[in-house]
Amino acid sequence: MKILHTADWHLGKRLQEYSRLEEQKEVLQEIVDIAEAEAVDLVLLAGDIFDTFNPNHEAVELLYKTLRKLSNNGQRPIIAISGNHDSTQFIEAPDPLARELGIIFYSRYDSTIPTGTLESGVQLTQSESGFIELKLPAYDYPIRILLAPYANELLLKTYLGDGDREEEFRELMGKRWRALADTYCDSTGVNLFIGHFFFMKEGEKPEAEPESERPILHVGGTQALYTHIIPPQIQYAALGHLHRYHAVGKEPCPIVYSSSLLSYSFSEAAQEKQVVIIKVDPGKPVQYKPIGLTKGKPLYRETFDSLESSLTWLEKNPHCYVELTYITEQAIDASTRKALMKAHDGIVNLIPQIKNPIGQESLSLKVEDLEKDMLSLFQLYYKSERGLDPNDELLDLFKEVISVDPSNKD
Repeated sequence: MKILHTADWHLGKRLQEYSRLEEQKEVLQEIVDIAEAEAVDLVLLAGDIFDTFNPNHEAVELLYKTLRKLSNNGQRPIIAISGNHDSTQFIEAPDPLARELGIIFYSRYDSTIPTGTLESGVQLTQSESGFIELKLPAYDYPIRILLAPYANELLLKTYLGDGDREEEFRELMGKRWRALADTYCDSTGVNLFIGHFFFMKEGEKPEAEPESERPILHVGGTQALYTHIIPPQIQYAALGHLHRYHAVGKEPCPIVYSSSLLSYSFSEAAQEKQVVIIKVDPGKPVQYKPIGLTKGKPLYRETFDSLESSLTWLEKNPHCYVELTYITEQAIDASTRKALMKAHDGIVNLIPQIKNPIGQESLSLKVEDLEKDMLSLFQLYYKSERGLDPNDELLDLFKEVISVDPSNKD
């Protein structure tokens, strides 16, 4: 059996003022093409399907059209869980209709997926909260899947006490998953886990969460679950949340983040985005491989110390987004800024780096400075951050923002 693991689509997400929807369409079609080329039997979508709780209609339409194609009109089941960017109600809303195409949405631990046979011949043979068992027409063994969508403090508050709530959360989830695995998962079927959590090996330094990602907050702090709480019966754990491809560990099974759909912040500029193809048989170790995604514009962080070198690089790299740091003696002058922005339509951030900022140590704000007026505080702050005084244009703009008459010098 072949399975495709993907996650963190973040449909509808923007890069500041830049829409990424057309890029998302292209890379989603690429995933559909990979599923066809690899003859995939099942798809696991591990959360953060949308970027906001209330996605726009273009993002919703893109999801439904993509899942219809990805499911091969119901012949290839898709299991999709919610992440910390998704609304639980919104994700499960289309489930009764989607199920007829073999698309199973799951976002709440207090819900149970109805069993039965779909028009495609896919059978939903057993289920309970956090678990489903499938049987595909082409295989004579079942697929058991532990379902672990993102769970926030509100959803879990009735289960948690007043002690070490972070440790209690780990114990609660581990106990629940072990109970499900002990009940349903033996070597006569394929046993999988799909979750949207921050997993790490106990005792190791945690993987950095991406800049574009809301940190996983469950019970008062950044919540890390430990890999050893995944039941030993599980053959592969498909994870979402971290935006780069990352195999957290191989015990008790491969525990893998597939990566996000696109690079969504400049902290992801050097990352290759991927999906994972898994080959699995009952009772045997899985084989898995990442497949790189090529669609969508790359993100670059570049630093230059002259207009000529900047323009040369921009001309050679027209189809990208760039965060450009410009080394200068003072603030970037208007003519330089205009030339740079005219040369490339994908400059997201243009950051001045002052070569020799004046004595920063004397510029830090002091308690007595808090008695100064807003304009004076802004001038002090700007000088402490940039190493030079704000120009008249910037001062006039700040005065306008705080509704100060530019002619009033007090």
